[in-house]
Amino acid sequence: MTDWVFAATMADLPPDGWREVDIDNTAILVINNKGNVYAIENLCTHDGGTLAEGFVEGDDVVCPRHGAKFCIKTGAVTAPPAYEAIKTFPVKIEDGKIFIALV
Repeated sequence: MTDWVFAATMADLPPDGWREVDIDNTAILVINNKGNVYAIENLCTHDGGTLAEGFVEGDDVVCPRHGAKFCIKTGAVTAPPAYEAIKTFPVKIEDGKIFIALV
């Protein structure tokens, strides 16, 4: 059984906005990209920088330190200098509340 943890409300996450959350000592970036909500690890695999200080470009989040890009849907690296993917987390929305599963 999947344990879902409350992360934010949709009111906390405006269109094309994001929010940093910490769930069980895991830094997560929750992103509202064109009305779709994604949850990704908030840590660049290149040098450990926080992705929340970067920006979203299409379906990618861009690390502000060296420009590495990660797909917010899959966590895959889409541009170096990073070569290791980031984690993604399942998201569900119920009654305007966003829940994340740490699987």
